[in-house]
Amino acid sequence: MPIRYRPGPTTPADPARTAVLLVNLGTPDAPTPAAVRRYLAEFLHDWRVVDLSRWLWCPALHGVILPWRARKVARTYAAIWGEDGSPLLALSRKLADGLQAALPEVTVRLAMRYGNPSLPMVLRELHDAGLGRLIVLPLYPQYSATTSASVFDAVAKELAGWRCVPALDFVADYHRDAGWVAAVAASIRAHRAAHGSGEKLLFSFHGIPQRYADAGDPYPAQCLASAKAIAAALGLRDDQWRLAYQSRFGREPWLQPYTDHTLEALARDGVKRVDVVCPGFAVDCIETLEEIAVENADIFRRAGGETLGYIPCLNDEPAHVDALAALLKPRLR
Repeated sequence: MPIRYRPGPTTPADPARTAVLLVNLGTPDAPTPAAVRRYLAEFLHDWRVVDLSRWLWCPALHGVILPWRARKVARTYAAIWGEDGSPLLALSRKLADGLQAALPEVTVRLAMRYGNPSLPMVLRELHDAGLGRLIVLPLYPQYSATTSASVFDAVAKELAGWRCVPALDFVADYHRDAGWVAAVAASIRAHRAAHGSGEKLLFSFHGIPQRYADAGDPYPAQCLASAKAIAAALGLRDDQWRLAYQSRFGREPWLQPYTDHTLEALARDGVKRVDVVCPGFAVDCIETLEEIAVENADIFRRAGGETLGYIPCLNDEPAHVDALAALLKPRLR
């Protein structure tokens, strides 16, 4: 079939007309079963996220997983939903606003890989404004085919239908960027200064299936490199910190050690207080505010621990804005 190209922009494309597009994972539009079901359907239909045969996966997804999971996940979203909506979307917007103030010479926009504001919609708005150059920054410090590559796929799919394609710069990862490492380390120091230090610092990253890593996904190596860089910036010894992976789904093996199992083991070993930081997430979301700060805190206490000190994500803190601005400025030149 012939490609149906999107007409040229209403404003002539100007190479100097540069846009920075921040892309985060996404969120339901509301904490309701229907909205969560729409969001999860889009998310879990992505081949990069679940690479099983569609003949097997789609009946299981729509017939079993979504009807059961949508109601459960909606209740969890309702528990963290704020006056300004989903924390992930609200905090991502504040981060984009901060970056726009730090980079007034370019247009900064926010899009979600799944849900709204949708990535195609935002790209089309930039197209119609005469976009000449596009810098895409997925808000995933560590690269994975399930996240960063999926963003690239979506951008490429949209641009394939444009007559006037902008110059494209894609930031695949920033897992050892000096400014970002320093910002995370500073946030940990500040939290510990205000609330006291746990006996151990646990770095918890979102997991992926182990077979994805076995097939060549560099994600676990980049997570380890991030944790080592942050620990070094904090001056921690190897026995003062651990790394684990959260948010596994299904029955197949995911990256290990698992966060919940690690917390149980620490409690059994007599650790009474542990601090947990999630440097794979740019802003707080359901996986940090509920899964770590509530669910895993309860797991730790039931196993014999006393206090899980959750260290918030960088969110829209000035140090985060400054780190991302510094990361982007060489690309703007």
